[in-house]
Amino acid sequence: MTLDFSDLRRLIDERSTAFRAAIASASDLDARVPTCPEWTLFDLVQHLGGGDRFWAAIVGAGPADAPPAEAVALRAAVAAPREREALLAWLVESTRMLLSALGQAGPERGCWTWWPASQSPRTAGGVARHRVQETAVHTYDAQVTLGAPKPLPDEVALDGVDEFLSTCVATPAAWPHKPTTIDFHATEGPSWRLTLDDDGARPTRLPTAATPDAPALSVTGTAGDHILALYDRIPAASLRLDGDAGLLDLLRAWEPEE
Repeated sequence: MTLDFSDLRRLIDERSTAFRAAIASASDLDARVPTCPEWTLFDLVQHLGGGDRFWAAIVGAGPADAPPAEAVALRAAVAAPREREALLAWLVESTRMLLSALGQAGPERGCWTWWPASQSPRTAGGVARHRVQETAVHTYDAQVTLGAPKPLPDEVALDGVDEFLSTCVATPAAWPHKPTTIDFHATEGPSWRLTLDDDGARPTRLPTAATPDAPALSVTGTAGDHILALYDRIPAASLRLDGDAGLLDLLRAWEPEE
């Protein structure tokens, strides 16, 4: 699934609205977040809202080789209000700042990103695509804390598998183990292959027809479960694993230097 820039901005807004709804209904903002145990719900709010403001400044600054000083200072000074209504209003303003910056920049405008050598573009469009996923996953975090997690929306999750593999996994750094392949199959239809070898990590979309060469590991589940497993929100064993499941541990432990 390929989402255009207007879809990405809409989904940031929709997931942000769902996040605020969870925060509004929480009885205790000091409750620990099970999927981010070092954080309380309030910490989660500061992280997501502060992230929106940080990326708004990044996008607004345009092309850069490093995070602009304004964005760095803004992130360092993030201090969300504790009072509930003020906190929700702060979140609304955080989302507005990000969406406004994205709208003014347009999808092709360059900006700094932390993914310098991956397959994702260093543009406002690339930022928007990644912020959809971050907002969706943190909305799930908030819902889990309330004991009422909801599945990720299909269009978020289906784009998210490709986005994660391209942004968070792809690299030209050599894979330090035996060359291998891992296939990710979404039960909704799409499949991806991750090739790992001396040339790095390269995700590709697989055709619907069966491929002649079997991977070392095949991972099958809903797109939403793929996302939650890739972000370590649920165990990989929650999906169907056919082949060398240990490859996922090697992939998680890998910290390539580009």
